[in-house]
Amino acid sequence: MKTIAPEQLVEQLSWRYATKQFDADRKVPAEQWSALEQALLLSPSSLGMQQWAFVVVENPVVREELKAASWGQSQITDASHLVVFAAKKDVTEKDVGHYMERIAEVRGVSQEDLSGFRGMITGSILQGKSAAERAVWTSRQVYIPIGVLLTSAALMGLDACPMEGIDPSAYDRILGLGEKDLTALAVVAVGYRSNEDGYSKLPKVRFTEEEVILHV
Repeated sequence: MKTIAPEQLVEQLSWRYATKQFDADRKVPAEQWSALEQALLLSPSSLGMQQWAFVVVENPVVREELKAASWGQSQITDASHLVVFAAKKDVTEKDVGHYMERIAEVRGVSQEDLSGFRGMITGSILQGKSAAERAVWTSRQVYIPIGVLLTSAALMGLDACPMEGIDPSAYDRILGLGEKDLTALAVVAVGYRSNEDGYSKLPKVRFTEEEVILHV
């Protein structure tokens, strides 16, 4: 297994920032974008349930519609790639069953072998939980792959901007997410920073280690 040096990690994470202006003429190479999509697939989730979908919006007409539903933020249309992070509206026994089927397929085990795990998942996230509580749980999961994408992009020298400033209901309508029992939560624009983006030259503001990292 290849690893990067500690100083490389810190250097790349120090270099990244929430890009405000993208260079609309630069596109992320297909090989790098494919790697980022794989990073999304490899993102961890609670119990491995993966109650999400990642919508890569390539159609420029649709991106213009989404820009209008994002308070006119230029990153939506100017970035090379745009990913909409959507969560399952609810978790059901059907979702658990689908997950068990996938485990059985990948690992070559029987459904009977997974009965204990299935019972644990059902008891953990379904029994005694309201739909609202499950919605909170699924929405929290979606922010994990957002972090994975931001970090992965930075390690490859790609710029990104996470954005919650969207109208989720408009996104759901434009992308037909409701028909898939999904709802949009946030987006990440990926590409290359514009030389005109003054934010790229500002020092990164973070609290000190002493204030936020506690050793017990």
